[in-house]
Amino acid sequence: MKKCILTINAGSSSIKFALFESNGTLSSHPALSGQIDGIGAEARLVAKNASGERFPEVTLTPGVCHQEAFDQLLQWLGEQRAASLKRDSEDDWQIDAVGHRVVHGGELYSQPMVLTPEVLKALEQFTVLAPLHQPHNLAGIRALSALLPGVPQIACFDTAFHRTQPRMAQLFAIPPALTEEGVKRYGFHGLSYEYIARVLPQHTAKANGRVIVAHLGNGASMCAMVGLRSQGTSMGFTAIDGLMMGTRTGALDPGVILYLLENKGMGLKELTNLLYKQSGLLGVSGISQDMRTLLASDDAAATDAVELFCYRAITQIGSLAAAIGGIDALVFTGGIGEHAAEIRQRIIDGCAWLGLVADKAANASGEIRISTTASQVDALVIPTDEEWMIAHHTQELLGQPV
Repeated sequence: MKKCILTINAGSSSIKFALFESNGTLSSHPALSGQIDGIGAEARLVAKNASGERFPEVTLTPGVCHQEAFDQLLQWLGEQRAASLKRDSEDDWQIDAVGHRVVHGGELYSQPMVLTPEVLKALEQFTVLAPLHQPHNLAGIRALSALLPGVPQIACFDTAFHRTQPRMAQLFAIPPALTEEGVKRYGFHGLSYEYIARVLPQHTAKANGRVIVAHLGNGASMCAMVGLRSQGTSMGFTAIDGLMMGTRTGALDPGVILYLLENKGMGLKELTNLLYKQSGLLGVSGISQDMRTLLASDDAAATDAVELFCYRAITQIGSLAAAIGGIDALVFTGGIGEHAAEIRQRIIDGCAWLGLVADKAANASGEIRISTTASQVDALVIPTDEEWMIAHHTQELLGQPV
């Protein structure tokens, strides 16, 4: 019987999942992967196999909650197992462990952890630091623990990769008492950056030098690495800081918050909604948070949104390059970073002063290396794989070959 690792990334209204075979060594691609969207409303399950062939879409019970969605996910996985057995008895498999993406591990957890009631309780204290992510991550853990009793549950933290940053990169200019309470820069998207650090030496001889990775998507951030270790990042205390995102503001003068409190009478819920859900590409454009839609639009507000996104990215690259004393390689990843050639071109053009020169043809055709031979800085496009990183950590933590 084949052993498999199930990876889970639970969000506010969605669940991303992947199933990796883990007999001997971990498979490089999931046997199947997919997502449940629309939890709490019209939920549906979409998935594909290792060959990219899509399974028939499944409509879940209307108004399904997370617990019920996980229950129906496991039922669906059981149906796929039964179908595999029907085709070939040697295709039988079982879930040997579950790896969870957990957004916040604070300072307590700089490595993946086997989840126990004590660890789960400790993770609850970070809900205030990641209110839109942490509760759903923990809900997924509780649900799978109940549905798969006895199966090890592993937490992999998005903050862990950044714990190698120097102390000054983690501090705010606030009284030390607040710092000691945990008000400091943590950074996120760590699983994505860790995967890029792992594969980067395959693509450039400059991997161990000064590298800036741009994870550009609906959530966007950057990480500066030296020796493949995080030395600085754009996100800070929460996953709202730094770059402009799909619906999040990114860096914002704290005085704006004070202004909205004092002059607009906004409360906590209104401010949270504004900062996390009504700003970014959506807020500036008034049209969409989808970069593809904005690039195809002739609307002036859409143009502003795209230009501001690129401007913020260019200035952040300059800031991180200053922090690590220069730049040897720039890596694009994430949904926008991997697929929006025009955005990559604009950002590289804006960084010409750093010695970056784009190969326009290579960029347009989606090559991995998109800089010319004359460029002083290597520019690369590398797809990230957070799910594989979670599966890898899970297998490694269980003491199995990786």
